[in-house]
Amino acid sequence: MDKKRDIERAAEEIEELFDDLWQVFPFTRTMRRGYRPHVDVYRTDDPPSFVVHVELPGVDPGDVKLLAGARGIIVSGERHRAKDSGHYEQMEIAYGPFQRQVMLSDAVDPDRAAATYDRGILCITLPIVPKPPRQENVAIKVTVTR
Repeated sequence: MDKKRDIERAAEEIEELFDDLWQVFPFTRTMRRGYRPHVDVYRTDDPPSFVVHVELPGVDPGDVKLLAGARGIIVSGERHRAKDSGHYEQMEIAYGPFQRQVMLSDAVDPDRAAATYDRGILCITLPIVPKPPRQENVAIKVTVTR
């Protein structure tokens, strides 16, 4: 399971590097794939939860879809460009569809997840599932039957 998570994180980092590349080289700006919101994830202790913040300025909350599973979430939607934009002299703001997948290091309870949207920041709280107590080894007596 750790190898899968490592591969997913590596793929995410490669995607971020390419997104940064689009910003650095002017000839690539027309090739951008769309909007990629920034994400922060942190853990709280009381109660044990993951909190995910997603930057979504200019995104209508009705255009955001959230899908939570036991080990991660997917946030998707679209940031729309104004219909009457005219002719651009400079274009740096990214628009378009987006999807971010966030993998978590511990299992969460998606049924108890909650989300709020305030001033362009989506805040998702995912309660961590308590780990069962570690069981000790138990000796089993073998009975011989004839």
